[in-house]
Amino acid sequence: MVENTFQTNFSHREGADSLIDSKYYDDDGRPKRTGGVWITSSHIITAVIGSGVVSLAWSIAQMGWVAGIVVMLFFSVVTWYTSAFLADCYRTGDPITGPRNYTFMDAVSSILGGWNVTWCGIAQYSNLFGTAIGYTIGASISMMAIRRSNCFHDSKGADPCHMSANPYIISFGIVQIFCSQIPNIHEIWWLSIVAAIMSYTYSTIALGLGIAKVAENRTFKGTLTGVRIGDVTKDQKIWGIFQGLGNIAFAYSFSMILIEIQDTIKSPPSEVQTIKKATKISILATTFFYLLCGCSGYAAFGDTVPGNVLTGLGFTNPYWLIDIGNAAIVIHLVGGYQVFVQPLFAYVEKEVSKKWPEVDNRTFKISIPGLSPYNLNLFRLVWRTLFVITTTVISMLIPFFNDVLGLIGALGFWPLTVYFPVEMYILQMKIPKWSRKWVFLQMLSVLCFIVSALATIGSVAGIILDLKDYKPFSLGS
Repeated sequence: MVENTFQTNFSHREGADSLIDSKYYDDDGRPKRTGGVWITSSHIITAVIGSGVVSLAWSIAQMGWVAGIVVMLFFSVVTWYTSAFLADCYRTGDPITGPRNYTFMDAVSSILGGWNVTWCGIAQYSNLFGTAIGYTIGASISMMAIRRSNCFHDSKGADPCHMSANPYIISFGIVQIFCSQIPNIHEIWWLSIVAAIMSYTYSTIALGLGIAKVAENRTFKGTLTGVRIGDVTKDQKIWGIFQGLGNIAFAYSFSMILIEIQDTIKSPPSEVQTIKKATKISILATTFFYLLCGCSGYAAFGDTVPGNVLTGLGFTNPYWLIDIGNAAIVIHLVGGYQVFVQPLFAYVEKEVSKKWPEVDNRTFKISIPGLSPYNLNLFRLVWRTLFVITTTVISMLIPFFNDVLGLIGALGFWPLTVYFPVEMYILQMKIPKWSRKWVFLQMLSVLCFIVSALATIGSVAGIILDLKDYKPFSLGS
């Protein structure tokens, strides 16, 4: 509406119209994008350094010092390598002036087309939905860990401090109902910055606690091959390795929203140049932290390291520092949840607007003292609230932190991080079939498919084992 009015008022002054339009609008007629390298990096870091970081020590323990570190480096290199392919797909054709693809699905549609579009949509949006569930579970566990830690400290260990996680899952859901009314990913830059700071806060605390524990032990724990058969059965060892693969894959999962993040970037310089620089900074920084946190946790506790380092450390001193770490996780996951679900919100609302424009246009202005009026969209309020309620209820039904993270990471890694970026890159760059580079990329894709398949099997096996002693809505300790 604003754009149409503007163009009407200035239609008689074409030169002035072009000048003013370029000042306020980008080449596609949308409001000027404002993201730079650091805001883009904060979006990526918020997406990458998620609750998965606290499970990395456990994942390394399943594989041992050698394989655990090699696997982590493998996922980081593959993610960085293929994210560059995906970044080149933001514009079709010319990287500076070509038509924009606003979402991952748009890129797949314009470059690959056909059945790939449907498959991409299912893989991407189910992964975003699953991530919202994983983040809800992770946040509730950290909130519960704070309460238990304080209870245990106040009672000096006399009270076992049993409690249910359901109130904390519901509390996180209520916060997300309000946060989900932020209109789009462009307007959550401040939340991403806060979340990125929080991610480094709890990662640093986990790192410091691991180093302190190693100093206290006066030795490095852990083995070259990880958890020993005998302490666990052969099947448990195999499932643990596969699940560890999924957890590490989840820790690097952000490809499904990379193009959506790229669509927030201002130009010049070109969007692809900024996103590649931000991705390199983010992946280098996160891999450095991941290695430090994962290795220090494994060195401190060896094969008995808990699935969630900070919640597993909740009953040790200094308890207040661990409480700060868990609080930082909760704050980070509030922002991380939004970074992942905003593309899903945008997709559903775009489709509804196409089919039933009268539904999407019901908007009311709400005056806020000291601030500009807030445009409350009735459909957005109802649909996003129902979405959050759904993820909250499912989180109470399937509260298996490590298994859920592993399954989400496993299912999303190959199609979203490897297959689609590689196939789009091959078509965009016109790489000849059976050329050396084509063969290499296909071999990489097959290898990553095998890794994803093994990780999926391990995570499903873990969930099946957990379900044997599970009662719905009874998570707690």
